[in-house]
Amino acid sequence: MDIKKIIFLGDITGKQGRNAVKAYLNSLEKNPEFVIANIENASHGFGLTKKNYEELLNAGINCMTSGNHIWDKKDIYDYINEADCLIRPINYPEGTQGKGSQIFEIGDEKIAVINVLGRVFMPPMDSPWQRVVDEIKRLKNSNLKSIFIDFHAEATAEKICFAKYLANEFNNEENALIKGFFGTHTHVQTADEKIINGMAYITDAGFCGSPDGVIGMEFSTSLKRLSTSLPERYEVAQSSASQINGVEVLIDKTKAVQIKRINLIVDNNENSKEVNLDNDG
Repeated sequence: MDIKKIIFLGDITGKQGRNAVKAYLNSLEKNPEFVIANIENASHGFGLTKKNYEELLNAGINCMTSGNHIWDKKDIYDYINEADCLIRPINYPEGTQGKGSQIFEIGDEKIAVINVLGRVFMPPMDSPWQRVVDEIKRLKNSNLKSIFIDFHAEATAEKICFAKYLANEFNNEENALIKGFFGTHTHVQTADEKIINGMAYITDAGFCGSPDGVIGMEFSTSLKRLSTSLPERYEVAQSSASQINGVEVLIDKTKAVQIKRINLIVDNNENSKEVNLDNDG
């Protein structure tokens, strides 16, 4: 049976997150067939510069998804249309720069990745329900076997409902077109990974960065902003260890067959050591 390993990494946050992801991917005994990572916080916590885009490409990330912070570094407007491995949420208004989905090749197979923003507790957006359904129908005509979705959203109910709707609408017992649906945005990994009708699912993949701050940001600035309600510039947290969150998914030609959480603390020192937080061993 032809089994392929897909890795999805939660929101990469700042330089520490980038370095941790590079070290993690470099440490793998066998390279996965495809790596997807959310990068909307990769450049000092907000947005993505072209330099960091190229850095993460060279690290082995095949597709970069994003979210509402993708526009925070202004040079994004200079390169997003030419960045073939970077996608922005598909439900921005028509005419927005960049692409909301992209087709890739894994050997002799085609796969697609779609990025989408939720609407509950989020900025106003076009309906994710209609835009994503229309895009899936369009992609079905491209002779591809698998679609993966990064749903960048705040509300867990919205993520769960949307995932179940798509799994019921486009997957069946014989064939799952949508093989992965991964929530991002909250930076807090959920413990609900499962297979829904042949589709690997997790409500939130978590984040990659410093575990000592507040979802990757310095505690002191977060405290001032949250306790006073006054504007305060967030700073990316720094620490001697890094957190790596994501999921590892195994797929065959017809469906996802396994999903496993990646939940590691990596020592940043020269003699790095990984600790699996979900396994005492």
